Amino acid sequence: MQGLSLVLEHVIRHYGIIAIFITMTLESSCIPLPSELIMTFAGFEAWQGNISFTAAVFAGVIGNIVGSLVAYYAGSIGGRPLLLRYGKYIFFSKKHFNSAEHWFARYGSITVLIARVLPAIRTFISLPAGIANMKLTKFLLFTTIGSIPWVYILTLLGYQLGGHWSSIDQHTSALPYVFATLLIVILVVFFLRNRPTTRQSKKN
Repeated sequence: MQGLSLVLEHVIRHYGIIAIFITMTLESSCIPLPSELIMTFAGFEAWQGNISFTAAVFAGVIGNIVGSLVAYYAGSIGGRPLLLRYGKYIFFSKKHFNSAEHWFARYGSITVLIARVLPAIRTFISLPAGIANMKLTKFLLFTTIGSIPWVYILTLLGYQLGGHWSSIDQHTSALPYVFATLLIVILVVFFLRNRPTTRQSKKN
């Protein structure tokens, strides 16, 4: 992980916004690059004044959307057999794909939104959505809504902590679990507050 972190830092430092877009596109295309490192370092670069904070967030979100579309169409056109046959060439994780497929089968299209902050599943959730031929407009909507807070908060974290980048690098692996816990709490509160009230019994 340390070697990958240094490579990502080098690429983003030298190629800026373009590197953020490309690496986030690859991450959402099922190539296992850690968005936690990409976007927090992008925030650090914004803190140093090397790139625009807004542009970094925009590049990250657009990269997420484009990469998710690539994975969606890979699932839609090639299906499961294509992924299992050729996935090894892009470090495809069958285990994580099976997990994402299970989540999608159990919870349906809303998984595309929720999974954007879940470890590992986030990278692969677009595949089962494509295989299931989820409506494209809904897929894009859920992908965008889920990507914006994830990318923004990671970038903001890197920006706010600034000179403490080394400490961020050491703890980014725990971030997905923190975000997943927060999202679950929010969803539970939402459903409890909006659950249907029990109908009154019919009058005699």
